[in-house]
Amino acid sequence: MNSQNQALLLIDLQNEGGTSAVAGMDEIIKKTANVIKVCRQKNIPIIYTRHINRGDGIGLANLEPVDQNGKPLYYNTNTDSIDIIEGLKNQPGDIIVDKYRYSGFHESSLDLMLKSLNIKNLIVGGVLTDVCVLSTVMDAYYRDYQVNLVKDICGTTTVGAHMAAVCMMGNWVYDISIFDADQLCNKLLGEPYHAWESNMPDELQFTPDNLREVYNKLSANCTV
Repeated sequence: MNSQNQALLLIDLQNEGGTSAVAGMDEIIKKTANVIKVCRQKNIPIIYTRHINRGDGIGLANLEPVDQNGKPLYYNTNTDSIDIIEGLKNQPGDIIVDKYRYSGFHESSLDLMLKSLNIKNLIVGGVLTDVCVLSTVMDAYYRDYQVNLVKDICGTTTVGAHMAAVCMMGNWVYDISIFDADQLCNKLLGEPYHAWESNMPDELQFTPDNLREVYNKLSANCTV
């Protein structure tokens, strides 16, 4: 990562996700706040995505949950559910990209913002790991951005789903680096750190029985 061409991309850290059943959300918020602090110190651009559903129900995804009046139950633009979580809120100069589907790139301004900033490397965290984070990371890879996934500032409704999604990204995003938040901060501050990097496609051969064991390998691969 070059400090001149990287950005922090935080996915859907909104009131809706913060109040839903995301495993370990309090810790995710705490660690994300620290990553944001270091990125601000290093003048790294910070980009937030917000998942939104129009309050009038126009443009909803297929079978999006709605009430009896056809209004979206989640991420409704007429409520504060779409706001960034208190404590992680954007500051002047930060970028907010609104999206209507899981991927932050789908029919949004995200790619335009990144290209305008000459960003090549993305530091990625957010929720949900197995939905919006996964789809955004894959779309970033398709567009030739290099992804640095901070796995402990990501989360979803179950620990197993989170671990499986992280391992899938590790298997198929060939140039991905996977960090814990403290190690990512060490790297940004010029201190010794370790990260996991792939040696071959489909390296993380996990099963229902060994998923946690394989996932734990992501914290002890490459020391710099």
